[in-house]
Amino acid sequence: MGKPVREIVLASTSPYRAQLLQRLHLPFTTAAPQVDETHLPSEGPSALVQRLAEAKARAVADTHPDALIIGSDQSASHQGRILGKPGIAERAREQLAQLSGGTVTFHTGLCLLDAASGEAQVEDVEYVVSFRRLSDAEIRAYVALDNPVDCAGSFKSEGLGVSLFERMEGSDPTALVGLPLIRLCHWLREAGIAMPPRETRI
Repeated sequence: MGKPVREIVLASTSPYRAQLLQRLHLPFTTAAPQVDETHLPSEGPSALVQRLAEAKARAVADTHPDALIIGSDQSASHQGRILGKPGIAERAREQLAQLSGGTVTFHTGLCLLDAASGEAQVEDVEYVVSFRRLSDAEIRAYVALDNPVDCAGSFKSEGLGVSLFERMEGSDPTALVGLPLIRLCHWLREAGIAMPPRETRI
């Protein structure tokens, strides 16, 4: 496999995002961005995730001044209300009970920052999940098995969470997990990174 001409940095400590980025067969490093993620007054979910995705990328630019830096942030909204991570099983069950039979829009902010030039591309990639009607027993069983306490919306779409859905709609299913790879590949190609990576032949 040929090496990319630029260092690639994922400004995230999320194992889910790192696993997604590994699909692209590109060498990359991770860096922990120090960013205040407090919502600004009257800031909607789309504006929030785009602002934070770029802020995370720029937060590690000083230590990676020549890199292409990937930042991402995700928020979920239901009936105009931003959903947070439940943190504990009880709150996850409450959140799923509220979402039963409803629709959740996931906003995944993606940023590709060229640290050398300071130029950033930023976008919100949306994905919509419609839940079927869930019984209390189904909710309890799901939370016990998948333990989705660190996930906005209280489910893991890459795990058993798919059993809770009626349908899923969007242009890029990887956006739902937290890193929209279709858009990212497009931006990487524009930045001169071959996608798929070129094989080295002897």
